[in-house]
Amino acid sequence: MAKAPKQNAEDYLRMYRQMVRIRTFEDNANQLYLSAKMPGLTHMYSGEEAVAVGICEALRVTDKVTSTHRGHGHCVAKGADFKAMFCELLGKEEGYCRGKGGSMHIADQSNGNLGANAIVGGSMGIATGAAFSAKLLGKDDVTVCFFGDGATAQGLWYEVMNMAALWKLPVIYACENNGYSEYTRTEEIAAGSITARAEAFGIEAHQVDGQDVLAVNALTDGLVARARKGEGPFFIELKTYRYHGHHVGDINREYYRSKDEEKDWKENRDPIVRFRGWLVSEGVASEDEIEAMNAEIKEDASAAVQYALAAKYPDVSEVDMHVFTDVEHALA
Repeated sequence: MAKAPKQNAEDYLRMYRQMVRIRTFEDNANQLYLSAKMPGLTHMYSGEEAVAVGICEALRVTDKVTSTHRGHGHCVAKGADFKAMFCELLGKEEGYCRGKGGSMHIADQSNGNLGANAIVGGSMGIATGAAFSAKLLGKDDVTVCFFGDGATAQGLWYEVMNMAALWKLPVIYACENNGYSEYTRTEEIAAGSITARAEAFGIEAHQVDGQDVLAVNALTDGLVARARKGEGPFFIELKTYRYHGHHVGDINREYYRSKDEEKDWKENRDPIVRFRGWLVSEGVASEDEIEAMNAEIKEDASAAVQYALAAKYPDVSEVDMHVFTDVEHALA
C-alpha cells in the first residue's frame, strides 16, 4: 500500500466500506442475472473497486463523473443507494432512471453522476462539456471522465483532449486499464504509451496502481485541488483488473486469459484484501470490526434486492416520459 495521506480513521473506514459495497453489489447483481431475474446483460466491476473509490472520495457531491458500461462501481462510489440501483437493474419505477436505463445507462444526478454509457468512450464529450460548463459559470466543480483502455482507440477522446487542453478545463480523464479490451490484451490494441497520448496535447499524465486505494486517492486529491484552481486538465492511467469476463455471459475465458493469471490477481493483488490488511496493521480497525461491517453491508444488499424484486414496474403510460419535452406528464 502507498503511504497514507493525512486522513482520519473515519475516512479510511468509509473508503473500505465503499469498496465492499461495490463488491457486494456486484455479487448480488451477478446472482440476479444467473437466476434469470434480471433482464439484459451487465458488466461486473469486481476487482476494480480501488479505482472508483479512490477517485470519488476526492470529489464533492457537486463534482461530476461520467461512467461506462462497467459503471456500477462509479455509481456506488459517488454515493448511490442500493435500493434505487437494484430497482434500476430490474426495470422498476423506483430506479434511478425509473427502470429505463438499466445496468448500462444508470445515472444519479443528485450525486453528480451524469450517467453510464453503453457506447465505448461515449461519455468523453459529456464530461468535457460538463467541465466547460463549470468554467463558464465560474464554478470550481471538477469532472472526472471514467473510461477503459479500449476507449483510447476512439477519435472523440483526441478531440476533447485538444479542447480541454486549449481551454484549461477542470476535467480529469481516468483510464481504467484492466489489461483487456473485451477479449483482447491491451498491448494488442493500443500501440505505444497510453499516457504519451495525453502528453502529446500538453496534458499532465500520471500512472498509478489501481489496486491501491490510498495511492489512487492521494494522487486524485492533489489533481482535483489543482483542477479547481484552473490548472487542468489531467490524465490518469490506473492499472487494474476485472475478475469476471467482459460481461456476465463471458464464462469460459481461457482462450484469451489463463486461470493462473486470474488467480494471481485475486490472491495477491485484491484491492479490498490489501486495504483490509493495512487497516488492521495500522490499528484503524480490528478484524472483528471489519467482519461486522462486512456482514452489515451484505444484509443491506440482501434487503435491497428483496425490496427491488417486490417493487412495481413503471406504468405503460410512462413509455414516452423523459423522452420528448412536450409530454405533459414528464413535468408532473
